[in-house]
Amino acid sequence: MKAPDECANMEDIRSEIDRIDREVIALIGKRLQYVQAAARFKTSTEGAKDTSVRDMHRVESMLRQRRFWAEEEGLSPDAMEKIYSDLVEYFINEEMTKWKAEKG
Repeated sequence: MKAPDECANMEDIRSEIDRIDREVIALIGKRLQYVQAAARFKTSTEGAKDTSVRDMHRVESMLRQRRFWAEEEGLSPDAMEKIYSDLVEYFINEEMTKWKAEKG
């Protein structure tokens, strides 16, 4: 692991970016495991806001928090919201598939 100012050339930079991206993807995979585990606590794909698979109030709250964290890190809140919106939509679809398989 090299700090950005320790990189001697573009190969070093690309290598570090690839390493970071691999870590990010591994963490996203871990996040998916938690999303799938949540399916066993959900009672329906509709209705009951706190226990449904698609809880839009939770999504909105989570996106607001991610925007705040993005600002703290000096990142674009709009860009991070877009990334997380896409990610959450993917995870909701995965969770719904798992929920339907388990609940029938």
